[in-house]
Amino acid sequence: MGRILEKIYFLLYNHFGSQHWWPGDGEVEIIVGAVLTQNTSWRNVERAIANLKDAGLVDIEAINKVSENEFANLIKPSGFYRIKAQRLKELARYIVESGGISNLKSKSVEELRRELKSVKGIGDETADSIILYALEKPIFVVDSYTRRILSRLGLLEGQDMSYSEVQELFMKNLKHDVKMFNEFHALFVKLAKTYCTKNAPLCVQCPLRLLCSFSSKRILSG
Repeated sequence: MGRILEKIYFLLYNHFGSQHWWPGDGEVEIIVGAVLTQNTSWRNVERAIANLKDAGLVDIEAINKVSENEFANLIKPSGFYRIKAQRLKELARYIVESGGISNLKSKSVEELRRELKSVKGIGDETADSIILYALEKPIFVVDSYTRRILSRLGLLEGQDMSYSEVQELFMKNLKHDVKMFNEFHALFVKLAKTYCTKNAPLCVQCPLRLLCSFSSKRILSG
């Protein structure tokens, strides 16, 4: 499995190049973006973050102190803004009580996952995005794009595999390298948006077509 994953990574990297991911400016913006991007497009997240920047609220201490109602109104473009305001306020409180972002970086991945997931509304994907992209620790982020691509490649045992089971494919078979995990996830996102789309995938042009059972069936039948 390790060799297959490495081959996938290098095929994608050679095709698309470095993705310079995550699309955020600084640790706090990445943390905020990881919550705001839940159930919405990144374009909407950018509008919400622009509002926060204008208000001087891309700052953990400031988010912790601002009223929930004021904060919710600023992040309105991201959708589900009242729920997200609650989540970000809780997250900011946790970070402040933990001694700030620098103190979080001194903790292990396991400890961070446990603590972040104890914050209301912070699930596996959001917690791992914060750990990998903001805190720069090696954890592989699994999202719907990851599942779609792995499923089409024939690397998932079933659609009911849990988040942790899919994640273990990478954690057990690849070197724990922050840069590689960062690029790999970003490359999956790029592939899913460019060729391996949900509807009408462009299999003939896909850089993984020779490894993909889904692509082989489509090309043969088409």
